[in-house]
Amino acid sequence: MKVNDKRFVSHQAGFTLVELMIGMVIGLLAALVIVQVLQLFETQKRSTTGSADAQTNGSIALYNIGREVKVAGYPLMPTGLSGVADSPLECTALRKNGTDGAAISLLSPVVITNGVAVAGVSPDSDTITIHYGTSQSGGISSKVGNLAAGVANLETNFACAEDDVSLAYDGDDCALSTITAVTGTTNPMSVTLDDAAFTTGIAYPVGTNVACLGRWDTVSYAVNQATGNLERTLTDAAGVSTVNPVVAGVVNLQAQYGIASSVSSNQIVQWVDATSGGTWDASTLAVADRNLIKAIRLAVVARNAKPETYAASAKCTQAVAPATTTTGICAWQDVPAAAPITTASPAPVVDLSTGNANWARYHYRVYETIIPLRNMIWSKDTL
Repeated sequence: MKVNDKRFVSHQAGFTLVELMIGMVIGLLAALVIVQVLQLFETQKRSTTGSADAQTNGSIALYNIGREVKVAGYPLMPTGLSGVADSPLECTALRKNGTDGAAISLLSPVVITNGVAVAGVSPDSDTITIHYGTSQSGGISSKVGNLAAGVANLETNFACAEDDVSLAYDGDDCALSTITAVTGTTNPMSVTLDDAAFTTGIAYPVGTNVACLGRWDTVSYAVNQATGNLERTLTDAAGVSTVNPVVAGVVNLQAQYGIASSVSSNQIVQWVDATSGGTWDASTLAVADRNLIKAIRLAVVARNAKPETYAASAKCTQAVAPATTTTGICAWQDVPAAAPITTASPAPVVDLSTGNANWARYHYRVYETIIPLRNMIWSKDTL
């Protein structure tokens, strides 16, 4: 008997074309939802990690600046073996390596240069310049017993070394020189200076105080608007500068001087900007005013690198009584004239709108601190 193996259509297995199309549509919709969820998650993750990075960057910036401000002015101390009465912080005229007329600000522990906004390029970010030495002896001074052709015989040349920077000071006159040789280990000892005019009867007579400062470094912190980095510039005694990025994501730096009522007081009575053309301008700051500076306060503005699609930040709005909090990107509140602050002290204005048209689409964090100038505080009784 012949077997019939013909199969009916109704018995065939599989999907129809319509079923396949419906399945693909459902799969694509599910994939689209998954992609959107992942994209939202990634956006939130980048915002969160960016804020964490900004927090870290701001903290590192404050730490690095604060570490060097704390040693600002070291070792300009009025101490020595022969009862030194003068302080190098009282010098009003400075000679450097044999040339008169050097900027007296080279002996200023901290100098703030007020920033100037440039439309479309940069906001008004300040620059902080710090001067300090590296002497292991604390800058102990010795009186000059004899001077001849750049060779100074000293009571001691303790902690003086070749290539160190020496500071000679006698009343209001100071001289920075590089030591080219150190001779002798007992009294009299001598140092040879590269200031050939350092001879008796010209400007620095017998009895002049000489201290060895080690290196005398000039360190500046400023924001590079092109890279978004906080940069540290080190300038050595020879005037050679080296620029190093410290931390990324910092877009603004604001600083103010803390002023005492007198050089013999360490209580801050006013906070002031280094306003261009004013009393506290870096280029015209008088020594008498400089010696009133006992502290600085600074604010670092760090930015989340991820831009948002909306306005995420606003300009600073200072609190107006009876309100007690500020809104927007602010350094600190304005300080009214109330004891111990005898003069109203407005906070510096943080305005990022001049540097970037899309500035408001970023999140920012502001970190601030107050740093006492230890060497100015310790010198109050000798100024």
